[in-house]
Amino acid sequence: MSKKRYAFCLTLVMTVFMVFSAVPVISQDKAADTTDILREKLRTDKKLVIADAMKLTEKEAAGFWPVYDAYQKENKALGDRFLKLVSDYSSTYQTMSDEDAKTMLDNYLAVKEDELKLLKSYLPKFRGVLSEKRVAQYYQLENKIRVLIRYEFVKLVPLLQAQ
Repeated sequence: MSKKRYAFCLTLVMTVFMVFSAVPVISQDKAADTTDILREKLRTDKKLVIADAMKLTEKEAAGFWPVYDAYQKENKALGDRFLKLVSDYSSTYQTMSDEDAKTMLDNYLAVKEDELKLLKSYLPKFRGVLSEKRVAQYYQLENKIRVLIRYEFVKLVPLLQAQ
């Protein structure tokens, strides 16, 4: 990985960390505004990472970016659902009942299923504008970025204590 790409990835991870570590310290109203600002920065930085890593030709870029933007718009809704799950868990994990745990796990798996459905639904669209190797490259980058982001969540979310 180039130093430039590494710096972008580090920026992504730090932005995610700031989103979730800064929000509890500020007021409710400002927390929503801060989260939105930081998430927009994350989206912008992610796009820069993708552009730097893929180095698309002008023709490829003309087809790719509109599909990418549409995908990201739909992916944002899944991100919103995931953030709500994390927020709900954070506020209830110490007093969670078995029924709450069941509901939360079912909701988490539903988000994961919907993520996979979204990736599959966009595959023909990306294939329509890029070669198979380029599509694989993009999906690989998308996965790497998602893993970095989820890793930050894993570090911040305490393990549920079962008795």
